[in-house]
Amino acid sequence: MSFAPAQKRIQALVAELKQHNYNYYVLAMPTISDHDFDMKLEELAALEKQFPEFAEPDSPTQQVGGEITKEFETVRHKWPMMSLGNTYSEQELADFDQRIRKAIGDDFEYVCELKFDGLSMSVTYEQGKLTRAVTRGNGVEGDDVTTNVKTIHSIPKKLDADGGYPDHFEIRGEVFMHRKAFDRLNDERVEQGEVPYANPRNFASGTIKLQDSGEVARRPLDAFMYFLYTDKQVFKTHWESINAVKSWGFHVCEHTRLCKNLAEVMEFIAMWDEKRFGLSYDIDGIVLKVNNYSQQQELGFTAKSPRWAIAYKYKAQQTETILESVSYQVGRTGSVTPVANLKPVLLAGTTVKRASLHNANEILRLDLHEGDSVFVEKGGEIIPKITGVNLQKRPPGARSIEYITRCPECGTELIRKEGEANHYCPNDEGCPPQIVGKMQHYVGRKAMNIDGLGDETIETLYRKGLLNHISDIYELKDHDAELKQMDRFGEKSISNMLDGIEKSKQMPFEKVLFGLGIRYVGETVAKKLVAHFKNIDNLIKASLEELTAVDEIGTRIAESLLEYWADPKHIEQIEKLRAAGLQFVSEEKEVVLASDKLSGQSFIISGVFEKYSRDELKDIIEQNGGKILSSISAKLNYLVAGDNMGPSKLEKAQKLNIPIISDEQLISLIKD
Repeated sequence: MSFAPAQKRIQALVAELKQHNYNYYVLAMPTISDHDFDMKLEELAALEKQFPEFAEPDSPTQQVGGEITKEFETVRHKWPMMSLGNTYSEQELADFDQRIRKAIGDDFEYVCELKFDGLSMSVTYEQGKLTRAVTRGNGVEGDDVTTNVKTIHSIPKKLDADGGYPDHFEIRGEVFMHRKAFDRLNDERVEQGEVPYANPRNFASGTIKLQDSGEVARRPLDAFMYFLYTDKQVFKTHWESINAVKSWGFHVCEHTRLCKNLAEVMEFIAMWDEKRFGLSYDIDGIVLKVNNYSQQQELGFTAKSPRWAIAYKYKAQQTETILESVSYQVGRTGSVTPVANLKPVLLAGTTVKRASLHNANEILRLDLHEGDSVFVEKGGEIIPKITGVNLQKRPPGARSIEYITRCPECGTELIRKEGEANHYCPNDEGCPPQIVGKMQHYVGRKAMNIDGLGDETIETLYRKGLLNHISDIYELKDHDAELKQMDRFGEKSISNMLDGIEKSKQMPFEKVLFGLGIRYVGETVAKKLVAHFKNIDNLIKASLEELTAVDEIGTRIAESLLEYWADPKHIEQIEKLRAAGLQFVSEEKEVVLASDKLSGQSFIISGVFEKYSRDELKDIIEQNGGKILSSISAKLNYLVAGDNMGPSKLEKAQKLNIPIISDEQLISLIKD
């Protein structure tokens, strides 16, 4: 390659890889497979070696990880969190082994560890207490996520006093999510009209970066720890240190193995290439580390990775099959998802017949045509995906797949909002899967929890014409004769169902609001809206500004609410439900004043607090005569600020010279 094309290609690869790094590390939404990323990085490294005059200091070949988010305090690592060199080739693994032997001789061992597909974390302990947890970030600096990491049960907050550990140490590990937990939580996201995560790694990463540690605690994260750092060397080998930290109470993977030579390493790699699909979590390879610490120091480091360790990465399971057709699924929120129907093929131990195509952009990216031979991959993603097309096998004259313009269920013209990838059917009151899906959501355990009204029963009653809207559920008592004529509807089951419907009238307002199935209004959002607006009328009348003034309610949620209330049919449904006896006013708890120390003073609470939740601080303020405001204005007396509070609130409070106090200062106000 000549100079000009080489320079152009290097610039293009640098820009592309930087974007992929940002997508992976900051957004936790990768748009390229690990293998494809590594191949592009390898191509860039080779070009930079051939044309060093075009290599930039900030090239992705010289950096570790991604960028720092602006949501958490940035912390400099005491020991840099370097990335590992990696390979997909057994020959390159043999070359690595030979380089080790040339440098330190033949007398050494490897520790082989599973390469977890999670989020790297460095945790600091002082006198046996967890004091700080920091993400990898860019390898030199990371995000302080201590509050969130303290919610992970497998990471000890305090070690046993007689554990024999150093006074100060750092331990590195990987935060991850088990697949069953991922499936359950992702299903909930779909139910609530939210975009599902692609894989457990992304969900774990997205969770650890949430501002609300209470929400983090509700998501079951796990962690394996695998490397110890101390100021003075405590152990001679990595194997000794791993066994020691296990005895101190840390979660260490039981599948780690000490190998005497490369042959044993290759046996370990081959074994887990077969067995990895039986694990409850995802791995994407095996990590090899020279065991002896003195030998590690002798081997040293490159600019971005240790010379004494390497990762062997498994290729994602891939196969080729025929695209038979593309169908479209309509969810309860109206989101229309294209699905590839495939000629059945065996992949990673299961028969694959379908693969998600996500949205119209994906169909265009793949340039799909009817009857294409497609490559299907099942790697970190639970749902198989199409990664490419075998153009050499494309049938002559094959027509390109074009995304539909009308709803496949009701024929309504689809809409696609600016900035969103998905198309939606706006006919939520007349589109069958949306009608049925909304009622199934409404009666579900997390919403109204109506016994005797399962998914199948809802579908049956809809087909019989007895249910078309949520409000119709409360009129089923008037259709006793029709119910008794239906198959599998005995008197007992009818009685149980009607009793369950009657009991649901006592469910609190936040459950009713969540049950309505408004897009982006999940359980947590519903609770916050009810706590702030108190009743349905206030909520319906609220403006965009009033909605976004509520803690953690963004523009997207606010616009969705305004759009929902703008439809007269929705308001009609609210009135029918109100007439049926549903709760649309929050349960006002009687506040017993502990004192009147805060009487006449107003507060806003923002951020995350170590000792209290925001709800607890709210109760403390109200129990001592104070008032909670919804937005910052000149009338506000105090802003109670915790970690990671919103920068806009802080800026506005400073401009208005409003006193900013901590939770401890708030307690002092009451005590004084």
